[in-house]
Amino acid sequence: MKVLITGAAGFIGAALGLRLLERGDEVVGIDNLNDYYDPALKHARLERLSAHAGFTDLRLDLENRAGMAEAFAEHRPQRVVNLAAQAGVRYSIDNPLAYVDSNLLGFANVLEGCRHNGVEHLVYASSSSVYGANTRMPFSVHDNVDHPLSLYAASKKANELMAHTYSHLYQLPTIGLRFFTVYGPWGRPDMALFKFTRAILADEPIDVFNHGHHRRDFTYIDDIVEGVIRVLDRLPEPNPNWDGASPDSATSLAPYRLYNIGNSQPVELLRYIEVLEQALGCKARMNLLPLQPGDVPDTYADVTELVEDTGYQPRTTVEEGVGRFVAWYREYFGV
Repeated sequence: MKVLITGAAGFIGAALGLRLLERGDEVVGIDNLNDYYDPALKHARLERLSAHAGFTDLRLDLENRAGMAEAFAEHRPQRVVNLAAQAGVRYSIDNPLAYVDSNLLGFANVLEGCRHNGVEHLVYASSSSVYGANTRMPFSVHDNVDHPLSLYAASKKANELMAHTYSHLYQLPTIGLRFFTVYGPWGRPDMALFKFTRAILADEPIDVFNHGHHRRDFTYIDDIVEGVIRVLDRLPEPNPNWDGASPDSATSLAPYRLYNIGNSQPVELLRYIEVLEQALGCKARMNLLPLQPGDVPDTYADVTELVEDTGYQPRTTVEEGVGRFVAWYREYFGV
């Protein structure tokens, strides 16, 4: 297939692109290489992709309507994976308009590109953050998610609504994936594992929010990529049993689907730090702090539907995944 990936220089986008190229697909990658975090890491990820003849590298902002329309018209992808977004819950508290530009306007341009160029399937990144104030665990895609706690979360919920509209009006098959705390080699420097590793090796204290007692459904990058590919290869079908009198938010009479994609085994942050200490051979000095605004205490994915529909099965333990990240970090940074 020819697959267009937005956010191709990002953590998940680059890992996904590499897997698709290795199996023989063509990949058109779109990224603007912004400086939300060090662009050098993004360039390094792109170098790995560019080693494959089937990779096309486009430098483009999603909110550039004319540029996006031209990219779709020229390259005519069969399938699209939208992973580009302004990321980060905490960043959205101080910089809300960045999320409007990238996550709302940019996603609208992706939808229009799919609509006008015969794209047969769109897979897009949602987020576990859409569960917001929900407290019933594990989080289910059938739950109401009308109480986001950050504009980042609200923008991801908006993406789901926008996608459904295009599935309904234009019969564009769409699948939204609610990612749960992805980690691993080539990861994001703004995420806890990256920040903790750097600080511990420098013998600097780390800020541990909620006194380390919140839990996250940490999901290893290889497991995430496997799930994305399984979804990409399988077009969503309308749910013939969908009932407007008792609507299911995860399915539709249109070709539309939502899935959680996580490890379904939440780990307390203090345990995560303990595993990292063991991998590094160093102890962390911790500043224990209260929960930050916009954060949720726990995330825990119910992945039943993804398992039943695609055979998805995460296999990487936190001990294995953190160990692999530390080995990569030491090699990449020469530590």
